[in-house]
Amino acid sequence: MLDAPYAVLTTLGRDSYPQSTMVAFLAEDGPVRISLNTTRQKTRNLMAQPRATLLIPDPASPYRTLEIRGDVEITPDDDYSFARRVGQKYGGTDFRSADRPGESRVGVVLRPVRVNVTTSGRRRASSRRPPRSWFATV
Repeated sequence: MLDAPYAVLTTLGRDSYPQSTMVAFLAEDGPVRISLNTTRQKTRNLMAQPRATLLIPDPASPYRTLEIRGDVEITPDDDYSFARRVGQKYGGTDFRSADRPGESRVGVVLRPVRVNVTTSGRRRASSRRPPRSWFATV
């Protein structure tokens, strides 16, 4: 499911209510990473409370999902190098052209604390200890 076309990122807003947004993501040899525009609410939420949940639906079955709950690390992506890598997954999407003048991007690394796989509404596997490779520095 890590090659799914999209995922839903859920953060907590300053009012403590969840805020969910579909996002482009990349999973290569380690933790899941997301490219975000710095002016968006989800980025502000993550800066204030650096934890999130990423829900990835299985493109082959709407009843199967991968849920990754974790802590996030945010790093500047001023030169758009990471955004370009994410864009390649999406047919060469140029995130820079989607951003307004003066806006910038960050790379968000999701460090799993809990991982759940659900099939047909039933949790099939749960792990409080994600694979060691997910903790590698990307």
